[in-house]
Amino acid sequence: MKIKVVHTECGREILVQQLLETGGHCPWDGKPLNRDYTGVLAEALETAENAGTVLGSALDEIVGMRGAFVVGRGSVLGPLEEQLDRQASPKAGAVR
Repeated sequence: MKIKVVHTECGREILVQQLLETGGHCPWDGKPLNRDYTGVLAEALETAENAGTVLGSALDEIVGMRGAFVVGRGSVLGPLEEQLDRQASPKAGAVR
């Protein structure tokens, strides 16, 4: 899974790999995406991207087993959407 973020300063999309290469700075304008936790933020995004890849692989394996059940879409996507909504909320403090 490839996670993209949008830098709120310049409005450009950035891939996690690009953030890792720049130490958490925007590859387009050079500004950090977070003043205090730039490196930690880049590592956390990398962890999220890796976790998404693992989740996708596990779900692919489950689909291949053709079990007598259906995975509840909301049970997988609901918590992820809640976290993304919290991150995008002005109350969460926009990452700059």
